[in-house]
Amino acid sequence: MVETPSGKDAAYENFPVGSFLLPAHARPHVAVFYRFARAIDDIADNGDLDPVTKIERLDGFDRALTGDDSQDPVYETGHRMRRSLGETGVPTDHCRDLIVAFKQDATKTRYDDWDDLMGYCIKSAAPVGRYLIDLTGGSDNGYGPSDALCNALQVINHLQDCQDDYRNLDRVYLPGEWMASEGVVAADLDKPAVTLGMRRVIDRCLDATEELLHRAAALPGGLRSRRLAMESAAIIEIAWRLTGLLRRRDPLAGRVALSKAGYFWCCAVGALRGLFGLTRR
Repeated sequence: MVETPSGKDAAYENFPVGSFLLPAHARPHVAVFYRFARAIDDIADNGDLDPVTKIERLDGFDRALTGDDSQDPVYETGHRMRRSLGETGVPTDHCRDLIVAFKQDATKTRYDDWDDLMGYCIKSAAPVGRYLIDLTGGSDNGYGPSDALCNALQVINHLQDCQDDYRNLDRVYLPGEWMASEGVVAADLDKPAVTLGMRRVIDRCLDATEELLHRAAALPGGLRSRRLAMESAAIIEIAWRLTGLLRRRDPLAGRVALSKAGYFWCCAVGALRGLFGLTRR
């Protein structure tokens, strides 16, 4: 076996995966895409594998995806993804970008500045939205608003998991430039509570994330699939709620997440906005 399941599933995510909001014909393909993305992400995040082994396994998924290796059964998740892409006509680029990002995770553990972090997010997060857009008919606004939303979600997830990422994988997804300006170091993430300097770094990340969310506001209105518009509006609502929680709570004292009631409220309110073409204020 080359896969290393972490036990994380769709319930772990901040956003609905393959929900009833999506067109029925798309849901099985979204399930295949999520399974593929989770499999390669789990390899990159496995602390028991060395970087060389991670990259070798991710290269195997790339060969399965492109058809250069269409036989090896240990890469069946990759073969299934290739077949799904063939059925839907969605290009392989989005899946291959994810592989590039997770190979980077195997060797890169620090980010110099915000632009450096966004360069990672455009490969590790933006492909998810691009895949969904291509699968469901496209967008009149191109990929831009979707990229902004996906990158924002990635930063939110990094802030939620900043302590675990440091402790388990020695990864820090906070801009080094901002940390240096506040006099904080990576080891501060191992503390039981944020320092004042770390709080300012987190808030600066949230400021930049909110700028991304403002750009993402155009996403639902440009989507040609009304159902994807509803789902994207729900995700925007979830993202705004999480940024508010991260401002008020300490991610080192415990994982900051929505309650089940809060999650479903965001989904309902956001979906209604998407249905009626209303922009979040």
